[in-house]
Amino acid sequence: MATLPIPAIQALKKPDIFSRPFFEEKSRAFWTLQAAGWTGYLILRSVSSISNGPSLDVLIPVIIESIVGYCITLLLSTLYGYFRGLRRISGILLTIVTLAIATLLYSVLDAFSFSFIKLANPGLNISLVLGTVFLNFTVLAGWSALYFGINFYLIVEEQIDQLAALENTASSAQLAMLRYQLNPHFLFNTLNSISTLVLLKQTERANTMLSRLSSFLRYTLANEPTAHVTISQEVETLKLYLEIEKMRFEDRLRPSFEIDPRVAMARLPSLLLQPLIENAIKYAVTPKEDGAEIAVVARLAGDRVQIAVSDTGPGLNEMKARPSLSTGVGLANIRERLVQAYGPDHRFETRSLPSGGFEVEIEIPFQLGELAREPREVA
Repeated sequence: MATLPIPAIQALKKPDIFSRPFFEEKSRAFWTLQAAGWTGYLILRSVSSISNGPSLDVLIPVIIESIVGYCITLLLSTLYGYFRGLRRISGILLTIVTLAIATLLYSVLDAFSFSFIKLANPGLNISLVLGTVFLNFTVLAGWSALYFGINFYLIVEEQIDQLAALENTASSAQLAMLRYQLNPHFLFNTLNSISTLVLLKQTERANTMLSRLSSFLRYTLANEPTAHVTISQEVETLKLYLEIEKMRFEDRLRPSFEIDPRVAMARLPSLLLQPLIENAIKYAVTPKEDGAEIAVVARLAGDRVQIAVSDTGPGLNEMKARPSLSTGVGLANIRERLVQAYGPDHRFETRSLPSGGFEVEIEIPFQLGELAREPREVA
């Protein structure tokens, strides 16, 4: 998961009128825009009217016109809200008809107020009504366009949020599924070993193995399956796992760790390396009478973390020829988890070593920030 740079985060947090926080309370946003819009309209009309000479008789019709327009658009907002729930064609036709009626009503009231203030014989005059139709239609049509534009914007933003939430849920579910694939296979092997020890009446070793198994499972079950942990925490988990396996293989299993202190706090998906150790034990330690060495190396390469897990087993060619009893989730599982966590920003390579043995190398971004919930400590 790529970490956003600070300027990008600050840009996301920058408040403006078209940011989602402004529209989180739609009612408040509507009344704010309504008041600001008609106040601006009143100011512009007032400035235009008094340019020919300041007079109270000039301002009163403008104030009345703005108040009437404010009230009419409140009614329009209610009707438009109802029309949005209708079928598209019906809603469009009703919107056009409503806009025409509202324009006519606005013009009639505007003409009547103007005649009442300006003319000696107040009353409705067709010429006055027609003279105000164009301006009032422009105002109401612009208001309607802005109303539907903002609502369309909010609908799109809501759909984007829902899609992002669904993608995040799906990604988390897939990561959890991939993580949980690891435990059954390991648990089966360990319980099978404990069963063998019991049959051989080696109860003390069986009890020790059960105790270590319970500690390992307590750690894995206490943490979120999608959590990211530090490399030092991952190494401690691997050592706990290897303590269990050493009960089975004793001196045949010879692990070593070489962790660069600079990457100790770098983060990676929880239990990402465990199946690599499991594969190394299966293909390198198990078939060889004298066992094999397993090395885990983590180093810093620029702004990248390189992690290598290698063994001194037979290598890739013999591994391909040997029939497998594995569940088949090891390497494929890790590839999928890396794709889920980093997208294309990672590297995963497998190869046979010239000196014999097999190596898996993973390269991921160097990240220190919290990518997920911190793992809980095992009691």
